[in-house]
Amino acid sequence: MDDSLKLKKATYHLYTFMISKMVSTFGAQVYTFAISFYILQLTGSATSFATNLICNILPRTILSPFAGAITDRYSKKKIVILSQIATTLTIIILLGITLTSGLSLITIYITTAILSLTSMFSGIAFTSSITSLIDQNRIQKAMSLNQMAISFAAIGSPAVGGVLYGTVSIPVFLLIYIGASIIAVILESTMNFKLFVTEKQPVKGEQKESMWQSMKAGISYLKLQRIIMIMIWIGLLVNFLFGAFEVGYSYILIEKLKMESQHFGLTQGAFSLGMLVMSIYFSMRKEVRFPLLVSKRGIIGLGFILASITIPLLVPMSYIVQVGYYMFIMVTFGAMIIVVNTPLNVMLQKTIADEYKGRVFSILETMSMALMPLGMVLYGFLYDILPAHWVLIVSAAMLIIVILSMARPTVVKRAHPEWEGKRLTLLKGKVKSVSS
Repeated sequence: MDDSLKLKKATYHLYTFMISKMVSTFGAQVYTFAISFYILQLTGSATSFATNLICNILPRTILSPFAGAITDRYSKKKIVILSQIATTLTIIILLGITLTSGLSLITIYITTAILSLTSMFSGIAFTSSITSLIDQNRIQKAMSLNQMAISFAAIGSPAVGGVLYGTVSIPVFLLIYIGASIIAVILESTMNFKLFVTEKQPVKGEQKESMWQSMKAGISYLKLQRIIMIMIWIGLLVNFLFGAFEVGYSYILIEKLKMESQHFGLTQGAFSLGMLVMSIYFSMRKEVRFPLLVSKRGIIGLGFILASITIPLLVPMSYIVQVGYYMFIMVTFGAMIIVVNTPLNVMLQKTIADEYKGRVFSILETMSMALMPLGMVLYGFLYDILPAHWVLIVSAAMLIIVILSMARPTVVKRAHPEWEGKRLTLLKGKVKSVSS
């Protein structure tokens, strides 16, 4: 295939990937919205809500390294399609159970764990295939369009979920998810996952490495990437502290402030709107020059936003003002998430060798989420026994301290040596302007 045809196919991938992600995410988030409300209204417990989150995170954390090794050894396209088909079949089975014997917490937890695994395989396979699907000059655009698709779906799904919840039964939510998953399978089957891959010729007599050897090779490769290792440790601690938001936000709005499902859906949609606006910005601007520095500033901003979630608990507000306040907070929160994630993802796509991407991205996912189950258990317990505002404020302060310590100037300089030169030039300019 000549270069012009490759670029046309890459353009097709850009938008097919975007539409596929938007459709599948819409179905998944409508389902998640309904299940979250169902659990909280059934039990009224932050611990039960946190348990469902743990069922989503724990399987991914344990099995992600194996998923990475499998992704690097086998066809990524087959892994993506089979994962999406498994998702569809799981929801069909859940629909059958719901219609025949009713929905129970145990059934929800098991389904969440299975969907977590199918999503993990599909996500790692797609993430490690970006540079095979899209040309190098449009990697940031691809990452931004992908996030735009997720944001579009996430804007609509809480609104749809909020309107439907309480007026239709859970099976309707499951049917929406099934339909979305089937469309995603059809779209993904049309993509060429080897468009920009240069096939390596096998060496005669060379034995294929075992799964364990493959995983060890991925770890050995990662150990040589010092900046990526620092990013892993930052992700580990930041995601642990983000348990305060994952458990606390829904708990505070639904249980403490008694927000109606429609209005809670609006705040969730506002979060996605913020992500969408910032994704559009990144899709149009040139590539970020100092990704780690930008992400560091974004995480500091997230810390302040996390603390601000507590204000309606401390300052009396009318119900309408509360809804408006949380919509504003979540728009900002969503935008800041993109500021943190997009530059780092582009940096990783261009830094990691193609043959190691599946394993490295899976290790990144495992390590970044390793403490999240513990965080969910801890925060579920803390929210049940302590004032919610203190849990959030202390967690926000710890988040800021962690990022200032681990992404200190010497680390940023190591990741971006040219940044130090630019910083010194700016400082000299300021000194001259003051002296004059």
